[in-house]
Amino acid sequence: MISFCVIIRIFNALKAWRTQVSTRLKRLCPLLLAPILWTTGVPLYAATPSETDKSVRAIVSGIISYTRWPASLTTPPRLCIFSSSRYVGVLRSGDIGPTPWQAVVVSTEQQALGASCDAIYFGNESAEEQQKIIQRYQPRALLSIAEQNSQCIVGSAFCLSINSERVKFSVNLDALSRSGVRVNPDVLMLARNKKHE
Repeated sequence: MISFCVIIRIFNALKAWRTQVSTRLKRLCPLLLAPILWTTGVPLYAATPSETDKSVRAIVSGIISYTRWPASLTTPPRLCIFSSSRYVGVLRSGDIGPTPWQAVVVSTEQQALGASCDAIYFGNESAEEQQKIIQRYQPRALLSIAEQNSQCIVGSAFCLSINSERVKFSVNLDALSRSGVRVNPDVLMLARNKKHE
């Protein structure tokens, strides 16, 4: 038969053990959670957009907002963003604010052709590659914007010029006239002005 004193000792030992386990878990939890918080927290800090990111997004947003497609779109236009773009994160993210487009990230020409894009944002694709993809979309209306087409003679209708100080854009009127979309003349005047940012 177990005496009352033995029961109290067992009870106190269990209580002490529970306190020790609880204290150790309290110390251990931050160590266990730190890697999880670190991996989920780093992208949040890394995703903080720079002024250049914001400028690129604002210019793309302005161009798309002032573009009209021949068939009235019942939803925001589908913007296919090539994964080679330096600004894919800021263009597809809704964290900065709402966008006038539905973002779709594509990696290949085949993905771009299969995505039924209303607009394409090119990254490192050459002017010739841009031209080839745009031609394969015809006769469908397609707005094209490139971040790596400094001459803006072949390829996309709009070309961003990005440097450390500011972001500007130019327009290829020949490509725009063949695109099947209409862009507000004020946007075209900004492109000619060369003082926009």
